[in-house]
Amino acid sequence: MDPGQFFASSRILIVAGKGGVGKTATSASLALAAAQTGRNVLVVEVAGRLDSAPMFGVDPQGYDEHRVYKHSVDDHSVDNDSGRGRVRCRSITPDAALVDWLSNHGFARIVRRMSKSGLLEIVATATPGIKELLVLGQIKHLEQSRVADLIVVDAPAAGHALNFLKAPLAVHNTARTGVLRRQATEALEMLSDSERCRALLVTIAEETPIKELVETAFAIEDEVGLALGPVVVNGLLPSIEALDTSSELHVSDIGASESGLGAPEISDLVTAANFRRDRLSLQNDQLASLAQQLPLAQIRLPHLFTTSVGLTELKTLTESATASIEAIEQWAGS
Repeated sequence: MDPGQFFASSRILIVAGKGGVGKTATSASLALAAAQTGRNVLVVEVAGRLDSAPMFGVDPQGYDEHRVYKHSVDDHSVDNDSGRGRVRCRSITPDAALVDWLSNHGFARIVRRMSKSGLLEIVATATPGIKELLVLGQIKHLEQSRVADLIVVDAPAAGHALNFLKAPLAVHNTARTGVLRRQATEALEMLSDSERCRALLVTIAEETPIKELVETAFAIEDEVGLALGPVVVNGLLPSIEALDTSSELHVSDIGASESGLGAPEISDLVTAANFRRDRLSLQNDQLASLAQQLPLAQIRLPHLFTTSVGLTELKTLTESATASIEAIEQWAGS
């Protein structure tokens, strides 16, 4: 599948997954992959963290959006006036979204006073789900304003992500009339329109994260009506042909005279090889289990043998993401 077609299938990609599966790195790498197709991309973080920008080598700026990447033939740069092939980042918190909403609806003069007195917190917690609705409302406003070709939302961790996405329905059922009801209705319309919004769930090839992802996937479709894109499987070890086909190794299988190594070194190597073999076997079993439980296309990203993720690592993830998207044949964004 052409990556440009993939990233044009929805205007918002909501990336969610269990904590620790690399959700933010996945969001950043997908944004980079989309920028490399010439799209203007906005990464939105909603969990109160500012982790995306440093992956592009840029200091986080908070609520105000800032440019972190420009795609070019040679390398990246933030000096881009064309608006194409760019990645920008921003964070949206409920408090900031409420201030924006009040300011845009004629309450700019009292916002500062409300903030100092604590009334903003009271307003934001008056109705269950209103904080999440404020954030989704801001995302909806960004999408309708066409501030970017694609908005990549780095959603909260899986359990919180479901509550985040169900908030408009909760508010819709609570507020029978008025502004909140209208905002909830518009957010539900956005989430249920696959041309506007789609979810990409992230996991690693382990039993518990996959189980949680499958449960979240069915809940998102059944309870929210949000369409699912391919599943992103992160942290995959590269296949090693000799270990894929071999049985368990023993020290006696390796001759000390042939290898030039002593017995302790050979023992350590055999232990490491058997561990890697078992991990690859487990990984393959879990990938097959995921495909059986959730028959969606898979975007597979490699394990990074690093302690942090920077632009170099993002490019590695992006290459794998692009290759996986190109390999998808039948998924057509429906």
